[in-house]
Amino acid sequence: MADHPVDEKLPPLKMATTGLQHVAAMYAGVVAPPLIVGAAIGLTGTELTFLTGACLFTAGLATLLQTLGVWRIGARLPFVNGVTFAGVAPMTAIVVSTDDRNDALPVIFGAVIVAGLLGFLAAPFFSKAVRFFPPVVTGTVITLIGVSLLPVAFGWAQGPSPTADDYGSATNLGLAAATLVVVLLLRRFTRGFVKQIAVLLGLVAGTLLAIPFGVTDFSPVAGADVVGFPTPFHFGAPQFQLAAIVSLCVVMVVSMTESTADMLALGEIVGRPADERTIAAGLRADTLGSALSPLFNGFMCSAFAQNIGLVAMTRIRSRYVVATGGGFLVLMGLCPMAASLIAVVPRPVLGGAGVVLFGSVAASGIQTLVRAGLEKDNNVLIVAVSLAVGIIPVSAPEFYHSAPETARIILDSGISTGCVVAVLLNFVFNHLGDGSREAADVTHPMEAGGELTGVKAPATP
Repeated sequence: MADHPVDEKLPPLKMATTGLQHVAAMYAGVVAPPLIVGAAIGLTGTELTFLTGACLFTAGLATLLQTLGVWRIGARLPFVNGVTFAGVAPMTAIVVSTDDRNDALPVIFGAVIVAGLLGFLAAPFFSKAVRFFPPVVTGTVITLIGVSLLPVAFGWAQGPSPTADDYGSATNLGLAAATLVVVLLLRRFTRGFVKQIAVLLGLVAGTLLAIPFGVTDFSPVAGADVVGFPTPFHFGAPQFQLAAIVSLCVVMVVSMTESTADMLALGEIVGRPADERTIAAGLRADTLGSALSPLFNGFMCSAFAQNIGLVAMTRIRSRYVVATGGGFLVLMGLCPMAASLIAVVPRPVLGGAGVVLFGSVAASGIQTLVRAGLEKDNNVLIVAVSLAVGIIPVSAPEFYHSAPETARIILDSGISTGCVVAVLLNFVFNHLGDGSREAADVTHPMEAGGELTGVKAPATP
C-alpha cells in the first residue's frame, strides 16, 4: 500500500529545494519579532544578531517536533512553526514597563516558559473550548495584532532612532517608499517562487539602494562568526513576574486558537483531516516548543499560516519537505553570519516592508471577520467594543498612565485587552440566554473545516 502523500519522501534535491522555499516564505516573519523586541530593548547589533539566530534555531526545532513528532507530540503534518506575531506587542509592553532593560528578556523568557507549560497541560482539553473563540473573536484579535504593529513599521520608516539627526528625513522615507513599491511590483508582476519571496527580495533591493546614501552598515556581518551556538540563557536566567505571565498566557490562548484553525485547514488541504487527537498532538508541539524556546533565547512559537498557502499552491504535501525546511532553520541559527544579514538591512527599508507585513496581518483579521456573521447585531457590538478597547494603547499611549506598573503590562497591550474583552462579550451575547440561539445560526469555519487565514501570514502577503 502506497504511503499517503503526507508521509511521502521525495528525492533529496527536490526535498532540499522545496524545503528552502518554505524557509523563504516564513523567514521575514521569523526575524521580525526579535527585531522589534530587540530594538525596543536597545540591543547592540551583535546582540540583535544573536537573538535573531536564536529565534531561527528554535523555530527549526519546533518545526521538526511538529512534523516528525515524538510520542503524542506533533501533528505529523506539513506544519511550520515559528515566532508568533501575537506576542510582539505584549513583549514590547513588558520591555517598556521594566525599569532595567537588561531584565526585559529574562522576564519575557520566564513568562513564555510558564505560558508554554500551562498550554502543554491544557492541550488535550483546548479543542473542547474552541467554541468560545469563534471568528468574531479570532478575527478581532488578528486585526488588533496588525493594527498594533503598524506603528512599529512607521517608526522604522523614519530611521533607527528618534534622537538621530536624520530621523524622518526625506532619504529615510524615500527608502521606505521604494522598498514598499518593489514589494508591490513583485507581487503584482511575478509568479511562483519569486512572488512568494517578494518581501525578501524587496528587503535586498532596498538595502542595495541604501548603500549610496551611506545608510547600510555591514559591520554586523564582518564581526559575526561563521559557526556558533545559541548559548542557553545568554541574556540571563528567566525571571517570573505575574503580570508578564498573565499577558503571555493570553497570547498563548490566542496562539493555540489560531494553530487549531490552521491544523483544520491544513488537514483538509492535504487530505488527512485533523481529528481531536491530531489537534491535541499539534498543540502539544506548539506549547512544548514555546516552553523550551527560552532555554536557547527564543520566543513563543506557533503555526505559520503562509506556509499552509504554499502547500496548497505547490500541492507538495510531504511533511518531510517541511521537516527539511526546519533543518535549514536550525543550520541558519547555528551560523551567526547568516543571522547577521538581517541586521544589515536599514530600518527605513524594514519599515517599507513592514507596512506590507503588518498590514497584511490586519487584512487577514478582516477576512476572518467577513465570515463572522456581522449581520448579527450582537457580533457587530462585540467587534466594535473589542476593537475600541484594543486600539487604546495605539491611539492614546498614556491612557493608562495612572494604573499600577504591573497592570500596565497587560493594559498597554491592545491585543491582550482586546482578546479578553472579545471573549467575555462573546460569552455574554452569544452563549448566555437567547444569544446562544442567535449564534447558532452562524457557521463556525473551524467546525466546517473551511479555509482559514491565521495570524502568522505576514511574511508573504
